[in-house]
Amino acid sequence: MTLDRAVLAFAGMMVLLSAALVYFVSPWFLLFTAFVGLNMLQSAFTGFCPAAMFFKAAGCRTGEAFR
Repeated sequence: MTLDRAVLAFAGMMVLLSAALVYFVSPWFLLFTAFVGLNMLQSAFTGFCPAAMFFKAAGCRTGEAFR
């Protein structure tokens, strides 16, 4: 799996997890959803993504977006 796909899969999992937490636990978990969305937005403009650094250290090969 490339770094790009790993980051996108992780972000998607976090959004789905937060949606489930909102439904089953508390509407306050919408803050988690907002955090994930803001992190995705800032990484699109700056290229800095903490998840990408983690997956790169874990051995994912570099894709096109995060070089």
